Amino acid sequence: MSRIGKKAITIPKDVKIESKDGLVQVKGPKGELSRLLSDRITIEIKDNQLFVNRATDCKLDKTLHGLFRALINNMVIGVSEGFVKELEIIGVGFKAQIQGENLNMQLGFSHPVNMPIPKGLKIETPKPAQIKVSGVDKELVGRIASEIRKICPPEPYKGKGIRYAGERIKKKVGKSQATTK
Repeated sequence: MSRIGKKAITIPKDVKIESKDGLVQVKGPKGELSRLLSDRITIEIKDNQLFVNRATDCKLDKTLHGLFRALINNMVIGVSEGFVKELEIIGVGFKAQIQGENLNMQLGFSHPVNMPIPKGLKIETPKPAQIKVSGVDKELVGRIASEIRKICPPEPYKGKGIRYAGERIKKKVGKSQATTK
């Protein structure tokens, strides 16, 4: 029994949902998203609420039930509110800035790192040591934020690198501070 799949999705006033031939389109003030549904999953809309239904009670249908309910819910939230991931850059001389269609980062390498900004996303640098990735697609926002973090992940001794805002890095004790007998 899928607990997530049974929940109804409340549709905000400014969001429109259309389903045709297994394709769900969600339109809102922030943008538009679409996703192809499995043929084992159906949706129905009643009184500004969307219900996701499954064909049978087999294990595959139960997993798809919860999955597609969560995906459609994320689409509704994305087009109405949007998603934001914040990253912090820690390190002396480490900084990031937007140059045209690229995110340019100085991360202690012998060269600057340029990353193109994908369509449908907005990347900002309010401070040189802070990056904000925002957009309507939760999956794309999270993937791009993780790709930026992967360029220079925080190291365990001094904590230098790129980390998510609020992320705690467990630091290791250095060689000189190790206990001796």
